[in-house]
Amino acid sequence: MANAPCRVRICLVLAGLLISSACNKSEPASTPAAAIAPTDHVSPSPVGTNQSVLEKTFNLKGSAIFPFEIPAHAAQPHLHGIFASYVGQVHGASDETANIGFMILNAEQNEAMTSNRPSEALFTVESSHNQAVNFDLPSSRDQPVKYYLVFRNAEGSASQKVVQAQFRIDF
Repeated sequence: MANAPCRVRICLVLAGLLISSACNKSEPASTPAAAIAPTDHVSPSPVGTNQSVLEKTFNLKGSAIFPFEIPAHAAQPHLHGIFASYVGQVHGASDETANIGFMILNAEQNEAMTSNRPSEALFTVESSHNQAVNFDLPSSRDQPVKYYLVFRNAEGSASQKVVQAQFRIDF
């Protein structure tokens, strides 16, 4: 029975080891930055701000394209502006002879237009020499979105136009 106290000690030591190993919790594995979804990232919201898209006077013989971008998280971007076109020079004739076309396109529509494929536009003015534009663009969600303002001289028009344009976006 001399071994009994020795056995009790061994059992106590083993029980202590089992209890201490059971109480040690492993740390949860950290998620690498690459595994975090892009929607988990927070970026500033443009809500309550505005930006100038186009403030320019330019010559228009064929067409002119002006790209602009809506930042991520723009819930209700609103494009507004005005353009006026003249024959030959600013403040020249501004009647039906100065009419031009105007479109707002997204990236896919712009690609189709530049590739001479049929496509629709988000917004179109067929023929005007003085036009106010108010248009709500789709929200940009978690990625910036590119759009294009397109001005076109009338089909078959030999006269060069001069266009004054001012456009802004409110967020």
